[in-house]
Amino acid sequence: MSRTLIGMLTPSSNTVLEPYTAALLGELMPEVTAHFQRFTVKEISLSDQALAQFDPAPLLEAAGLLNDARMDVIAWNGTSASWLGFEADRRLCAAITEVTGAPATTSVLALNEALERTGVTRLGLVTPYLDGIQEAIVANYRSEGIEVVAERHLNDRGNFSFSEYDEATLAEMVREVAKANPQAITILCTNLRGAGIVPELERELGIPIYDSVSVTVWKTLALAGIDPARITGWGGLFQDPRLTA
Repeated sequence: MSRTLIGMLTPSSNTVLEPYTAALLGELMPEVTAHFQRFTVKEISLSDQALAQFDPAPLLEAAGLLNDARMDVIAWNGTSASWLGFEADRRLCAAITEVTGAPATTSVLALNEALERTGVTRLGLVTPYLDGIQEAIVANYRSEGIEVVAERHLNDRGNFSFSEYDEATLAEMVREVAKANPQAITILCTNLRGAGIVPELERELGIPIYDSVSVTVWKTLALAGIDPARITGWGGLFQDPRLTA
């Protein structure tokens, strides 16, 4: 039987990305399956201890363990480069491929590709993060020519607690950001319950919404040679011809 195996590097305190990834891929099983390896992430802040969690060494160790199961593609399913700087993820992907031989991506690089391919320069931003993290994210996108025209954040250092916010809370944050008429909105965090609210909110607001778990699935499928348009019912990301070509 021909199978496509997708490896996901997972923050240890994350309880959202695994079930949502499995749900997103449900129509493609058993042809396509996701497999997860955790490494320690307990807090999202700018403290030295929190920043050290994203040292490449534990991620590469986790990638090596995933590769024992012969992954076709490996993703860092997290958003740390949005505040650490996008180059961190580009270096990480190169290192993962060097260690495993598998093509690699990340949630942030997938999002950035989607924004570039759809011509977004005015972005709405929804996150659970602390003020300082949010400010760093806004600055990093500005440096890439993308202006965050509206943002909402929960000012939470999490990471486990991010999963406890309900869909209604996130939907209201998206609606608030939408008032500034961004070209797209991102729900930026792989431990927020964003994927499931995207289709209804896109119909309501008329604005593309890119959830971090969803964009990671989108890009890993593309890297594995699977048409992302085979995923239906999870929002325009998977059906937009600019993103499926």
